[in-house]
Amino acid sequence: MKELKISRQWAMPNSLTFRIEPLKQVIIKHSSGTVLDPFSNDGIIQYSIPNCKYIGNDINPEMNTEYHMDATDFLKIFDDCSVDTVLYDPPYTPRQVKECYDGFGLDITQEETQASFWSKHKDEIARVLKVGGKCLSFCWNTNGIGLNRGFEIVEIVLVAHGGSKNDTICTVERKLQHQTSMELD
Repeated sequence: MKELKISRQWAMPNSLTFRIEPLKQVIIKHSSGTVLDPFSNDGIIQYSIPNCKYIGNDINPEMNTEYHMDATDFLKIFDDCSVDTVLYDPPYTPRQVKECYDGFGLDITQEETQASFWSKHKDEIARVLKVGGKCLSFCWNTNGIGLNRGFEIVEIVLVAHGGSKNDTICTVERKLQHQTSMELD
């Protein structure tokens, strides 16, 4: 494992993660080539990474993104090892999954509020990223995509928000090896 950089900064919280300045800066630093954003929301980050081919998706058809699909279905439309960067900012909790998906024609079942909801995304991210590509995972933990899927952590950015607010954590990982869909099962 190469040297791991860990930093901690303070910034105001924002439900639009990529508008938090320290997180925006880590995205600019690590994004290259084709960038997928399966949970784009307003997709505004694309204007901060102009030398990249940004492809955004949000389940909400009112958002200004190319696609309006379930994140797993969105990731499945890309070929194996065809993407350089993935910005992975899913709902962090089962409650957030329900809030994000309610009202968009999707029936939220127990399956969507279990760990398999996130595992399916991670399997697809591992499949579509090129070897050497990076995934930037945003959450309240540093689990990221994981060593078991062929990734190593290269940087962790902790953004404290103060008071009773949870930190927002960005885990930057590099894909070390290609794994097929069958190897991930």
